[in-house]
Amino acid sequence: MSIRHGALELPDVAGAVHGWVRRALDLGIAGSAVIVLAPLFGLIALVLYLEGGRPILFAQTRIGAGGRPFRMYKFRKFHTRCDSSGCPLTVEHDSRMTPSGRILAATKLDELPQLWNVLSGDMAIVGPRPESLAFIDCFRGGYEDVLRYKPGLLGPSQVLFRHEARLYPSSEEPTRFYRRVLFPAKAKLDLAYFPHRTIASDVAWMARGAMAILGWVPAAPNPESRRHLP
Repeated sequence: MSIRHGALELPDVAGAVHGWVRRALDLGIAGSAVIVLAPLFGLIALVLYLEGGRPILFAQTRIGAGGRPFRMYKFRKFHTRCDSSGCPLTVEHDSRMTPSGRILAATKLDELPQLWNVLSGDMAIVGPRPESLAFIDCFRGGYEDVLRYKPGLLGPSQVLFRHEARLYPSSEEPTRFYRRVLFPAKAKLDLAYFPHRTIASDVAWMARGAMAILGWVPAAPNPESRRHLP
């Protein structure tokens, strides 16, 4: 990105430095977390293997910054007999989940392998949630601006919609409800935050994300009420 000064076009040094600092922060946090949590990684892998065998990890193509696809990783939480042709969303009391998968989903420990995505540069610690290819059609009407930012493990929509699986009504098909209500609500939260983000505000969202994992979650906005959205 560059800024104009008269007839000269100068590089946006402040923006570049901000990007380097954020990347260094991502590498430091993700690298430290992988080392510290290595025993937990091993324990989860062992439990999943004993419960249902391989695969231990679930890999899925997601939409990254600039609309570029990448492979995102999670610990498997569904039965091994489930294939990729099912619903791309996880709803409350999803019958595809294993007993250990329910624990992983409730604690968000299934997301831990995404630390490797952060180290590889496909994701950041703080960023919009990466969508699956099933919802690529949602990025239009201004919502495509979300793709300007590298997707992340944590962020406003991840924290405020921490219990998203509970929001799907039984009266409407989940993917239709997601396209109609939840995707726009989350995209508006992200677009209200990321154009004005700072390193300090990102650190604050990291802290909120950690608190959410430990059980404290702010009240989620009512996704069907416009007054709760920015």
